Amino acid sequence: MNKFVEETVMQRLERVAAALRKNRMEAHVVRTAAEVAPLVKSLVPKGASVAAGGSESLAESGVAELLACGDYNFIDRNKYDDKRRAYIDAYGADYFFCSSNAVTERGELYNVDGNSNRISMIAYGPENVIMVVGANKVVKDLAEAESRVKTCAAPPNAKRLSCATYCREAGVCMGLGGEMTDGCASEGRICCSYLVCGPQRHKDRIKVILVGESLGF
Repeated sequence: MNKFVEETVMQRLERVAAALRKNRMEAHVVRTAAEVAPLVKSLVPKGASVAAGGSESLAESGVAELLACGDYNFIDRNKYDDKRRAYIDAYGADYFFCSSNAVTERGELYNVDGNSNRISMIAYGPENVIMVVGANKVVKDLAEAESRVKTCAAPPNAKRLSCATYCREAGVCMGLGGEMTDGCASEGRICCSYLVCGPQRHKDRIKVILVGESLGF
């Protein structure tokens, strides 16, 4: 690409989608959040068992509402008294929905978890994983992905989940600029386990919907 020609958001997403496909992941690109739910309906047959991680992106795109509409066998963890039982049941779902903390231009997925239920299901378990990812989460490389989590993702999520962490109060991780796992020692820490997804063995198991708008944190 001519360096004097500015790349548009959609052009960048198409380039990232190509990198994801090269890494044996299915990729879709849509312009707006309003297009996500109809696309999901075309990908997931009625009656399929579905589960979801906690995600502002799913809520903002209408996917969370769609999963609970009655067309699917929704494993709703909010209706479980035993959260561990909910997570275990979700491992057997036909489709698991979530977002990604970051997607690199090389087609890598970078995710960080506290309980690790989300990243464990991304790595293994449900037959299909569908991620809804806003353009704000696309980064150049893994170094930028790490920085994004410590500045843009962890602080607002810690606030959303009422976690007693440094980043919740300061708006940034105290480990910024250090090693990947540097940070606070709080029991409420939400950055405990780290997952990078590169080229996949099981082709198209992970499906990424890239959206030309900002979604989530």
